[in-house]
Amino acid sequence: MRRAFWQSLNRAPLPAMSALEVAARVVGALYRQVAQAHEGPNGCRCGWEPDPDCDLIVLEANLAAALLQPPEPDLARMVALGRA
Repeated sequence: MRRAFWQSLNRAPLPAMSALEVAARVVGALYRQVAQAHEGPNGCRCGWEPDPDCDLIVLEANLAAALLQPPEPDLARMVALGRA
């Protein structure tokens, strides 16, 4: 998600807050879809039960942890060191 966010900012200049708002809407829609897939008698049987309050805290923690990790190398931006 982090990579997609930065790639979208690099491709089409978009104010960072606008990009964050779009990302938040996408994450919210994805959460709703996953939660709906787990509800009711025909829902997923993995045992997960949606808890928006707790799930939001876990999601925020995971996103914060991802931001602390160094970015992964991007082959498209690496300098070639030789020829094959």
